[in-house]
Amino acid sequence: MPPAKPLRIAWLGGAPNESGSAPGVVTDLLDGLARLGHRIDCFFPATRRDVPARLAEHENLNFIWGTSEWRWNRWYSRTQITAFASGLLSRAIASRRLRREILSRHRQAPYDLIYQNQTIESLGVPAGLTRSVPLVIRPDSHMAGELRWLIRERRLAFRCQPPYIFFIVAAIMSFRALVQRVKIRRASLLICISKVFRDHIVHDYGFPLERTVVTTNPLRLDSFTNTNKPLSDPPIVLVPARISLRKGIEDVVALAHALLERGVNVRVRVVGGPSIWSDYTKLLEDLPPENSEYAGPIPYSGMSAEFERSDIVLLASKYDPCPMSVLEALATGVPVVATSEVGSIEGVDRSVAAEVQPGDVAGMAAAITAMLERLRTSPTETRSLARAEAERRFAPDVVCAQISAALEQLVHGSGGE
Repeated sequence: MPPAKPLRIAWLGGAPNESGSAPGVVTDLLDGLARLGHRIDCFFPATRRDVPARLAEHENLNFIWGTSEWRWNRWYSRTQITAFASGLLSRAIASRRLRREILSRHRQAPYDLIYQNQTIESLGVPAGLTRSVPLVIRPDSHMAGELRWLIRERRLAFRCQPPYIFFIVAAIMSFRALVQRVKIRRASLLICISKVFRDHIVHDYGFPLERTVVTTNPLRLDSFTNTNKPLSDPPIVLVPARISLRKGIEDVVALAHALLERGVNVRVRVVGGPSIWSDYTKLLEDLPPENSEYAGPIPYSGMSAEFERSDIVLLASKYDPCPMSVLEALATGVPVVATSEVGSIEGVDRSVAAEVQPGDVAGMAAAITAMLERLRTSPTETRSLARAEAERRFAPDVVCAQISAALEQLVHGSGGE
């Protein structure tokens, strides 16, 4: 149902596209909020590009582009670490240029709120404006959490990459964590993509719990189909993850060995590539070839086929606010085994989203064995329930209605729970 009082919103963050992951979430959120009637000016630091067709159709969406000229394979982006640092700097400069445009448009037609998507700190938000206009922040991650696991996994990092990368990244993260702790206090409302993520931010940055609300990521469900297939021979345990910090890659390797020793007939298939500043692919050299493989990075267009041929999806993460792979697996009718730090499994029926503790390799093996038995005895029911849970929890209409209600409650004092 459209809101009684549509809001005028200044939206800041990364640009949308239909390629999945964070840009795909942006597309689903903007599409859903626009269909609810909200008028949104979208400020993106990148240079102008085509937006997804379903967004271009909305007359109440307006796109304002920055002038960032950052490109891959230039002198400032030829290595992973220089690309990481220069990309941050480029976005910061471009965001500052958008400040004047936001203020100009606000003077012409005042905004009800500023919606800062994906990041906690943004130089695009005019500091003075937040004293009269509420600031809403919906981050994808927080640097204090990233830094914590960077330090805890330093031995893994030193094994996989030159030590200087660790120290440069640690310095950048430390600075960003300090900035975020200050900047987050400007927010009138913090939208958190999972409860576990909210709890980390509240603890690490001292943000008031009463100024938070939890809504998961959305997923465009018509891009995925419940395969309702019988078990493969051998069953495939798919691990779709960045091969990097905090994803539990060392536990995946240990799990593959444990399943082999127990005689569990499965094939562990790891897909994904490293991040721009963290590369743990060296750890995968220890995967036992008898029952596991590393397939490398898979483009988003190929991931639906990966989910369709798999039987179980595993996420062994130590910290993971709301990974989209859980949503995509369930939408395809594939049950999930994940750690309690994987925010996407919150509120999902545990018969299709088994929960284990981070680092509990024996627990992961037991959960996979139990899930395989469930698929053998009740394959149709299990896969149908997985799809139904995806529809119930992650449909864009459901998620955007929750966000809209929270925004209306903030601005008008009504419409929220």
